[in-house]
Amino acid sequence: MKRSRAGIMRILAALACAVALNVFAQADEVAHPDPVVEARLKDLGEELRCLVCQNQTIADSHAPLAVDLRNQIRVMVRQGRTDDEIRAYMVERYGDFVLYKPPLKATTVLLWIGPFALLALGIAIVVMIARRKRMPQALPEVSAARREEIAALLEERAGKAARR
Repeated sequence: MKRSRAGIMRILAALACAVALNVFAQADEVAHPDPVVEARLKDLGEELRCLVCQNQTIADSHAPLAVDLRNQIRVMVRQGRTDDEIRAYMVERYGDFVLYKPPLKATTVLLWIGPFALLALGIAIVVMIARRKRMPQALPEVSAARREEIAALLEERAGKAARR
């Protein structure tokens, strides 16, 4: 039992060392970047949205997820994948939302048409309000009896005002 426990501990220690070496290798890659890889990373990073910030590209974002995505792209570029393969991988994993310019299809048509529809709706509302303000308000019809009553009230008021 003690020997198997010690063996497991050695295996875990070896795995921890392997992971640590991989982290240091990645840090070295970032410390000594390959200009070709970094240029492709920047171009691809400008096309992909940060899923945390949502208003920044992964090239501009400092969110941990954006850093991870940039590192994944670096690895894929080093593996020799094309830009289209990398984009396809990101879309497959995160959906069309990850693209700053999603393709026009049934699931993204609202993203493309939505802003224009809201603008048109806003303009229509402003035009309707402006027309209502310009239109003269129709006065209600007053019966002859009501007109006589109003005239009598006005004469009575005029008489009181003249006496003062």
